[in-house]
Amino acid sequence: MKPEAAMELALAEARRGQGRSFPNPCVGAVVVRGDRVLGRGHSRPAGGPHAEVVAIEQARRRAGASALRGATLAVTLEPCSHQGRTGPCTEQIEAAGIPRVWVGLRDPHPLVSGRGLRRLRRRGVAVRVGVLPEACRDHHRGFLSVCERGRPWVVLKLASTLDGRIATSSGESQWISGARSRAFVHGLRASSDAVMVGSGTALADDPALTARRGERVVHAPVRVLVDSRLRVPTSARLYQESRGEAWVLCGRGVRGRKARSQVGARVLEVRRRGRGLDLAASLERLAQEGLTQILVEGGGQLAASLLRSHCLDEIHWIVAPRLIGGDGQPALGPLGLRSLSESDVFESVEVSRLGDDVRLTARVAKATGKR
Repeated sequence: MKPEAAMELALAEARRGQGRSFPNPCVGAVVVRGDRVLGRGHSRPAGGPHAEVVAIEQARRRAGASALRGATLAVTLEPCSHQGRTGPCTEQIEAAGIPRVWVGLRDPHPLVSGRGLRRLRRRGVAVRVGVLPEACRDHHRGFLSVCERGRPWVVLKLASTLDGRIATSSGESQWISGARSRAFVHGLRASSDAVMVGSGTALADDPALTARRGERVVHAPVRVLVDSRLRVPTSARLYQESRGEAWVLCGRGVRGRKARSQVGARVLEVRRRGRGLDLAASLERLAQEGLTQILVEGGGQLAASLLRSHCLDEIHWIVAPRLIGGDGQPALGPLGLRSLSESDVFESVEVSRLGDDVRLTARVAKATGKR
C-alpha cells in the first residue's frame, strides 16, 4: 500500500473520534502489511490509549504478533515519547517490532516536537515524515491552533433568512432553517470539543447543545456559556443537562458564582472588555483548560464580538428561503467598521445545498486595517 493511501485511512479513523479526545489531539493510525490493513485506531478520551496503541493491539489480535514485524504504521501526528497519563507510544511501536512508520505531521508540542521521531530512528525504525501533510494539518487544526496561537480553533455557525435575520421581532427563531440543516449542525457539534453560546441565546432559546441523531444523543460536547453578569438562571438546560459538562465564562468577582458551582458547572472568571468579556482572553483560558476546537452557535452579539476581536477562523452560514424584514433580529451585531478595507477577508469559500437551504462555508484569510 502506498503511504498516501495508508494515511487516508488513518485520517478517516481520526475523524471518527474528533471532539472526544481533548486535551489530546484526535490522532488516527493504521497498521498495514502490503495492501492488507491489520489494525486501525484513533485516540481515546484523555487517559485512554493513543491511536498507535489501539491500532497495534487490534493488529496483534487479528494477525498475530509475528505479522507486526513486517508491517508499517501510518499515523497522522508524530508519536509521543514521554510519559503522561499513558506510556510513550514509541515504546509500543518498538516493542511490536514494527520496522517502518509513516507520519503525517511533526508534533509542535514542546513535550514531543521531534523527540518521538528521533527515538524511533535511533532504534532503527525507518521514519518518513510529511505524508499528506496539508490534510493532516487541516484535521489537527484545533490542536495546532492551541500550540501555535494559544487559543482553540473557532468555528461560527449562523442560520439566517435571505435578508440576514435570525429571529422575528418577537424573538421567534425555531425553525428558520430546515431539517437537513439542523442535522448538519448536529454533525458539527458531534465533531467539536465544545459548543459556545452567549447569554442572549441561552435566555431566548434555552438550548441543550447536545449532538443528536434523531432523538438519540450521540455526543455531549462541553457547553460553554458566555455570561459576563451571570444572567442565565441555573434552571436553564445548559446547567441541567446530565450529559457532558457546563462551563460558564463570567467577569471577575460577579455575584452568583457559588450557585453555578453548586449545580456542577465550572465557573471561569476572565477580565472584562467594555460591557462584555475579553474574548481573546476567554479563548486563551479555554485553551489552558484543554479545549482545542469550539463551535459557536450564537447569538449575533457574540458573533460580532468574535469578529471584532479577530478570534474567528471558520464560518458556516446557512441561508433559508425566507424573508422576515427589517424589524427582525440581525444575524450580526455592530462591527464598528468605517470602511470595507477594515473588514475580514474570507477564502476557501464553498457553497452547497441542504434541502431548500444554502450553506456557505469559508475561512478567515486575514484581517485588514485596525478596529
